[in-house]
Amino acid sequence: MPYEYRITEGRLGDEPTVTVSAPDGAVRVVLALRGATLLSWQVARGAAGQLTELTDGYRDEAELRSQDGVRAGLLAPFSNRVANGRYHHGGCDHDLLPGRVEDRTIYHGFAREAPFRLVAATTTADSARLLLRSTSIRPGRYAGYPFALDLDVEYTIGRRELGIEIRATNVGESTAPYASGWHPYFTLSRPHPRLIDDLVLQIPAHTLIRTDASLIPLPGKEALLPLDRCPDMDFRTPRRLGDAVIDACFADLAPGPDGRTETVLSDPATGDALRVWQYGGYMHVFTGDTLARDRRASIALEPVEVPTDAYNRPEHASALSLEPGRQREFRFGVGYLPSTH
Repeated sequence: MPYEYRITEGRLGDEPTVTVSAPDGAVRVVLALRGATLLSWQVARGAAGQLTELTDGYRDEAELRSQDGVRAGLLAPFSNRVANGRYHHGGCDHDLLPGRVEDRTIYHGFAREAPFRLVAATTTADSARLLLRSTSIRPGRYAGYPFALDLDVEYTIGRRELGIEIRATNVGESTAPYASGWHPYFTLSRPHPRLIDDLVLQIPAHTLIRTDASLIPLPGKEALLPLDRCPDMDFRTPRRLGDAVIDACFADLAPGPDGRTETVLSDPATGDALRVWQYGGYMHVFTGDTLARDRRASIALEPVEVPTDAYNRPEHASALSLEPGRQREFRFGVGYLPSTH
């Protein structure tokens, strides 16, 4: 119908995409079916209603395929790094990088490059909901991960909010290690690109996960650093990013009355803000200092279920275990609050 959100198919080079538009043109979202990846989220701002890009996603097919920076990647069945590409599960040792001797770095799972298909969509005058599905995670498909998962990703797109739910179902015969997350880059800077230094960040976290030089958390409780003892990384009170270089995970997030945690990014120059919300989990922050293009032009605020290298940390074993026939979901998203001035 002409007064409902519209869904159209398209292409980014040879990669299939889906575009969602509000009936009045005030919202436009583009998703790639590769990885169910958010490519663009534009929302109208100001009296003129000009669309403003709020994410820093892949710009072309080459970037999407290269996965440099993992821009808006959906992270499953693990987020961030697995130390040395190896882990122990179910009484067996697993190697995610068999035969590789040098550069044993692996991170952010397989879902971000997996083929998804659009299996359902509903639209109203106020929102659109898209369900994308992948059945690509199967034994023998990915080295070191002999488990079978179906992944459903549900996007809910409103006028100023984008919600995501990842659901994993274990369709195999053995318990699988599993956790998920999201790796979006946000920008409130205009004109773009402009460095994020003047943006203000607030994270309702009480603990920082300490890591070694390889960004792997320290053993056991050594990894837990109360932010009262680390003021340089304490963003409980909103403060300017400045020249801070961050690639770190924040723990013990304080939820609001509804159980939802919100990390807030704001631009004092315009009064605009983004609220990245999640139910449970951790918040990983990356200031984009090593990106191949537009370094520090955007900031990654990543809701994740578990911290880095959870596959090798006994304290997370129960949280990771997904038994045959069972399903688990992780809900998160982002809302845009334009200035009222």
